[in-house]
Amino acid sequence: MQNYIFTSESVSEGHPDKICDRISDAILDFFLVDDPNARVACETAAMNDKLIVGGEIRSTKSYTTADIESIARKIVAEIGYTEGAFSDKNLQFYNFLNIQSPDIAQGVDAGENKDEGAGDQGIMFGYACKETPAYMPAAIHFSHMLVRNLAKLRKNGTLPMLRPDAKSQVSLEYNKEILQAIKSVVLSTQHEEGLSQQDIIEIVKPVIMDTLPEELMTGEIDYHINPTGKFVIGGPVGDAGLTGRKIIVDTYGGAAPHGGGAFSGKDPTKVDRSAAYAARYLAKNVVAADLAERCTIQLSYAIGVSRPISVYVNTHGTGKVEWQAISHAIQKSFNLSPRGIRETLQLNKPIYVPTSAYGHFGRQPTDEGHFSWEKTDLVDSLHNNLK
Repeated sequence: MQNYIFTSESVSEGHPDKICDRISDAILDFFLVDDPNARVACETAAMNDKLIVGGEIRSTKSYTTADIESIARKIVAEIGYTEGAFSDKNLQFYNFLNIQSPDIAQGVDAGENKDEGAGDQGIMFGYACKETPAYMPAAIHFSHMLVRNLAKLRKNGTLPMLRPDAKSQVSLEYNKEILQAIKSVVLSTQHEEGLSQQDIIEIVKPVIMDTLPEELMTGEIDYHINPTGKFVIGGPVGDAGLTGRKIIVDTYGGAAPHGGGAFSGKDPTKVDRSAAYAARYLAKNVVAADLAERCTIQLSYAIGVSRPISVYVNTHGTGKVEWQAISHAIQKSFNLSPRGIRETLQLNKPIYVPTSAYGHFGRQPTDEGHFSWEKTDLVDSLHNNLK
């Protein structure tokens, strides 16, 4: 394809699915604070005025339904749902967390004759490119920026008329794989009663102009702001939410493949999450090391097995060295067992709530350990281990 338009979308932390992701990750963090080896697979569902939590837990930390309910209500309030049927005060809460299956545990746990195994079978992908400073595809990166900035302005009181639920979508024009311009922007935001579509356009348009790169806004751009005309009813009252239903939003916006598993609510023995983080870490370091302009890495695992079944590297014709050399360097530089991933990226910390909205990738690492998979500290090792 010589000339084409590519589109990605994002959703805000107040979107029904993202509410559920955040509650699931908050429950995970609750256990990891006191028990770094906790096993958590937590799902949340929200609809109308009801919030349901279920899944499997194995931990030395004791807890009650009241603890889990308190976490959920706190998250709902932090997001901004403090009034109405679905709010921290009014929602109806149901807890169905159970003990982890011993059949799963025996495959995951280390034993006398085996290392810790993967928590499930599956395939995981990582991707990186030089399209943005965050080494992320531009369409998803810009889409995240739009809804994140709207949330920031809503929360700091600059735009108090907005409500938590919002969605964005950015379409970009390419010529021979080179980004040329922004072609269209879709932005829908929940708002207080009494505002017209024109009111929202006047409120939101400056945010778009301040957020997106000026050098890409050179031609005619098609804007769709609250295209239905009214968006007062939002959150779980407007649409049901479920943990793990925004996996393309969470990753690369469709610019790269995605494995079958979601991330939120899963402890790092679940390779759906930890190996996807490792694959992103490796792909980003390959690109940061200038071994390729773009890189996709696939890892596959079998439940209970400590080493990956396969490691696949694709540099999409942009590699500076052969892919076999990159694959060799990756496996020499990084221990891809579940234990190795957890220990190298320090994933047994309570670091997961911030991942639940605005993407798991392309974020800034912190001193507390958040987004450790976004570091580019493997560059020298990759160079040293090239065949």
